[in-house]
This record gives sequence, structure tokens and C-alpha cells, in this order.
Amino acid sequence: MTGRTTGAEGASPAPPRLTIGKVLASLSAEFPDVSASKIRFLEAEGLVTPHRTASGYRTYTDDDVRRLRYILAAQRDRYWPLKVIRDALDALDRGLTDPGDDADGRPRPPTPHVDPEVPAAHELLGHHDVSLTGPELREATGIDRDTMHALETYGLLQPDARGHFGHEALAIAASAHALAGHGLEPRHLRPFRTAADREIGLVEQVLATRRGSGTREERTAEIASACIALHVALVRAGLAR
Repeated sequence: MTGRTTGAEGASPAPPRLTIGKVLASLSAEFPDVSASKIRFLEAEGLVTPHRTASGYRTYTDDDVRRLRYILAAQRDRYWPLKVIRDALDALDRGLTDPGDDADGRPRPPTPHVDPEVPAAHELLGHHDVSLTGPELREATGIDRDTMHALETYGLLQPDARGHFGHEALAIAASAHALAGHGLEPRHLRPFRTAADREIGLVEQVLATRRGSGTREERTAEIASACIALHVALVRAGLAR
């Protein structure tokens, strides 16, 4: 809501600037009592921060105008004191959501994002009847014989009793092939197997000790989906630091 931009090369161009007169013209229809002194007062209180030109004139962006509109509406419609408005603006600047006229109008935390890449519980319930031989799996994913042997050695690929590989083996082998391009060998991927086994053990422990609605298969899928979402969120949070 602040409308700040960086000066780094390649950054988006600076937003257009408005004089205080144009800001007043934009706001006066909705807030007929607004004045230049009122806007300067809000600036002095730290609620809005206009840009200063080299000659000292204040200029405002569209984001500044939206911020002013929010402040003025909060004062007029909700009778909020400046401290409450300041806290609300801080919340909006931190990514919380303006609920508009709902409830008490205070910014709310956003709804948790549902990652489209994380399989939903019903998708984990699906059974895939594909059964691939080793050569077929190598052909489909591009891994060579030595890589496949190493993936089996480190427990990432696990053939069935007939020596065939199911649908998930395609994703495992394809991921291993992609990671090999970044210098990660199958031996480096063993921690993924260990982590997956721990998550599976946790799911089984929950199923054994707590009852719930639905079949065991449905509960397994629901817990597994939440575990995968947690894992993805933790990785993303770590990369963002």
C-alpha cells in the first residue's frame, strides 16, 4: 500500500506523481472536507509519506491517494483514532487483507494459500495401474542403467515383487534425472528417502493411535496431503530467508 519502488537497474518505472492539488481534486467528491492542511497533518503523523521534489514540493502516487482514501474513510465511517488507523495501515503494508465494510473493518490475515502443486487427498487416493520394466522406466525418464541401479541401492526406487515399477517411480526417476543436471547424484538424494520414511511413520502412528471419520485409506490420504503441504511450505520459507 506504500507504493515504494527501488532504483535498481531493470526495475519497473516510477509511478506517475500527482501534485497536492490533483490529490485534493481526486478526493474532494468523496471527502468534501479534505484540505491541504489535513493531508499535511496526516504526513506529520507519519500516515502518508509523499515524495519531495528537488524544490521541496510534495508529490503523490496513486498508492498514496488510495492510502489517504483509506485513512479518511476510517475516520469518517468508523471513527477510528489515528493509532488504530496507523496499526491498520501497518497490517496492510505487511500483506494483511482489507475486509472492506465487513465486521469491524480491521485488516485480516489472508486465507492460507492452497499450493496447486501439492496433491489433494483425493488425488493421493487414486490408483495407477501402470507397471513398467526397468528399461521402460529408463526410456521414459532419461536415466541410465548406473543411475537406476544407484536409485534402487539408496532406496529411492523400489520395484515390486515382479521387478516392475509403478506410476510414482516415473516422478522419482525424472526428478533424479533433473537433479543430476545440477550435480546431485543418487547418493545425495538418500535424505529424501529418509525424510519420506519418517513422514510415513508419523502418518501410521497417527492412524494407529487416533480415530477419525472416513476409511483408513481416506484418512491416510488427508494426513499425507497435509504433510506434503507442510514440507513444501518449509522449503519455500527456507529459500526465502
